[in-house]
Amino acid sequence: MILGHLWGIYAHPKQEWHEIDKRHESAVSSLSHIAIIALIPSLTCYYATAYLGWSVGVGDVIKLTPNSALYMSIGMYFGLMAGVGALAVMIHELAKAFDAMPSYTQSLELAAYTATPLFMVGFSAFYPVLWFVMAIGLIGLTYSVYLLYSGVPILMHIPEDKGFVYASSVVTCGLVLLSILMAGSVILWSMGLGPMYVH
Repeated sequence: MILGHLWGIYAHPKQEWHEIDKRHESAVSSLSHIAIIALIPSLTCYYATAYLGWSVGVGDVIKLTPNSALYMSIGMYFGLMAGVGALAVMIHELAKAFDAMPSYTQSLELAAYTATPLFMVGFSAFYPVLWFVMAIGLIGLTYSVYLLYSGVPILMHIPEDKGFVYASSVVTCGLVLLSILMAGSVILWSMGLGPMYVH
């Protein structure tokens, strides 16, 4: 069921990972989960940048034009979707080095549910003050990493010590992937596709 495990990964994560492992859903279900959850940061950031404005410090509130905010949000949405898909591929490929043989659906489930807390951080954009969003983002990132470390041994069916090294490798690959996405954004901005500010 789409979003069926949402409460469980917060209330009782290890038990929920066992539940996910017991009855794997289709890849379409995991993709639908990602597609819905990725709307949260995209829509909230659109509203915050176009209508509320971001406070970065003691200076003026920064706003984007509605059109620019819309393009940024659409780009963010597809970037998040592609990022989770790429993470699932990395999880699947790395598994071979740890004697695990997950299906692509298992890898996608691990990537989708691990990314969920990070996407939920999007709600913090309703209070668009940089320090607040960064603090909530750090909490979301920490919980995502915890989900990854707790979920890898269960979904990949490997011992916890091996799972720790595997999860650490996934985190490293995730950071590389994030750097690539950020570099891509900078390249696009330098080509004239950057944000347009309200003056």
